[in-house]
Amino acid sequence: MKPLTIISAVAMVAAVACTKAPKEPVSIIPQPAEITVNDGYFKIAGAPVCIAENVPEEAVKAINDFENQLALVSGKKAVVGNTPVQKGITFMFNGNVGPEDYALNVTKDGVTVEASAFSGFFYAIQTMKQMLPVEIYGSAKAKGDWSIPFVSIMDSPRFAYRGLLLDCCRHFFPVEEVKKVLDLMAIHKMNRLHWHLTEDQGWRIEIKKYPKLTEIGAYRNGTQIFRRNETDGKRYGGFYTQEQLRDVVAYAAERGITIIPEVDLPGHMVAALASYPELGCTGGPYEVMQRWGVMPDVLCVGKEETFTFLEDVLTEVMDIFPSEYINIGGDECPKIRWKECPRCQARIKKLGLKDTKEFSKEHYLQNYVTARIQKFINDHGRKIIGWDEILEGELAPGATVMSWRGTKGGIKAVEKGFDVVMSPNTYCYIDYYQTKERDKEPYRIGKYLPIEVVYGYEPMEGMPENGEDHIYGVQANLWAEFLPTIADMEYMLLPRMSAISEVEWSPKGSKDFDRFRTSLDHMKGIYETLGFVYCKALWGQIGLPGHEIPARTPEELDTLDWKKVPFMEE
Repeated sequence: MKPLTIISAVAMVAAVACTKAPKEPVSIIPQPAEITVNDGYFKIAGAPVCIAENVPEEAVKAINDFENQLALVSGKKAVVGNTPVQKGITFMFNGNVGPEDYALNVTKDGVTVEASAFSGFFYAIQTMKQMLPVEIYGSAKAKGDWSIPFVSIMDSPRFAYRGLLLDCCRHFFPVEEVKKVLDLMAIHKMNRLHWHLTEDQGWRIEIKKYPKLTEIGAYRNGTQIFRRNETDGKRYGGFYTQEQLRDVVAYAAERGITIIPEVDLPGHMVAALASYPELGCTGGPYEVMQRWGVMPDVLCVGKEETFTFLEDVLTEVMDIFPSEYINIGGDECPKIRWKECPRCQARIKKLGLKDTKEFSKEHYLQNYVTARIQKFINDHGRKIIGWDEILEGELAPGATVMSWRGTKGGIKAVEKGFDVVMSPNTYCYIDYYQTKERDKEPYRIGKYLPIEVVYGYEPMEGMPENGEDHIYGVQANLWAEFLPTIADMEYMLLPRMSAISEVEWSPKGSKDFDRFRTSLDHMKGIYETLGFVYCKALWGQIGLPGHEIPARTPEELDTLDWKKVPFMEE
């Protein structure tokens, strides 16, 4: 069967174009790069399906999964094969488009999908599902008009990296819930899950060579209450086995998502120090932290044993996660212990590190750690990515920077020639409050970031000329200090996840909040069908239904003034 080119497909749709709009608006999030909507609908339930022989195997599975789901909810089973069909759905290989691009054309004669790789076919399916009744996401037969409008869509993402960070350290979320987050990401065409797995308050990844990391480091003896200097005294924790992690990696891959693990170093390591106190500057004793914030105890990088530990851990991590990038954190690493540690000072002297006007010799010691770990990871065929603090001092070529402290870190990294993932707290920290009604909302970390601000983010703002060549992507971050339940986590994700998806995917200048807001009415039906909790502020309801809001002192409410409270503890 001779493949259609995208040009010929568009011409085919143009031949049947009408001036009338369809009965209802087409709601697709993220908004496709190019879309033309024509008058009319094609009923796809039960329509025969042709999958061209050169369609990738992974895509064939995704197509069959879609057809099985459509058969389940519509009650009409389609014939699927590689024989050309009329008045049906045809999936065709087109090597002239990028791996995440697709063309989707619907006319009275049927549906044609063209792509060159699994991701393109998968994203075309996500678009088709959003044009169907929300019951397509259900688990039982449902009445509905199982047809999609006549459209011509040529779609491709603006950014290669379209990410979401999920923090499972401050609060632990089970595998089933992580998979639900991956399902949401797939719907929104997001392709990177940055999985925060190690922290002062809990180590979540099984490392077979160091079993105490999960025997001791995965559990704490209490959790901070609000911003008080006290905890609840309840043992809390959990971890993922390597078998579970590999299962999640495979589940993500079937949805076009790469999981990037984060092993934060050399700071945010108190849970590791509690497990192996000999890795610290003081020798301990250490305890898995019960409070939030930045802790002075970090890895002792004057000891060779520390680097042996890190290399052993990262070797097992890389064996589990096939991602191109390994995130090494690098943020919020206090230098006080290094200044007092004779071993760290001896290494500084041996390396010949000196203070400069801008940075201390201890900053350059962290650069040494970063460069050494970078070489180790590079030698294993991978790359490092880290928070913008890794720019402090000197950063070896080949690293990618994640800008989180506003946008300045990203601008600085671009000016120095580094690739950047933009993740500024000013637009992308979706653990911030969604409304100003703090007395009606569950307790949060502070600040105020409504969906309108998230949606309005322009990653290229303030970038130097030709800076777009270095902007690898955008990421939303969901930190979990004040997300004690699964309901809290989902509530903070949605609907801001939908907003960030258009920042990541849709072309510059194409965003329209009024259009997006209308599309959200359909998207919230998808949330509900899938059983997700979401913030309903846009629909006139403040707070998390059924979530008991504990009493707070006037002082606590004062600290929650989003104009005053810092986004982290000093």
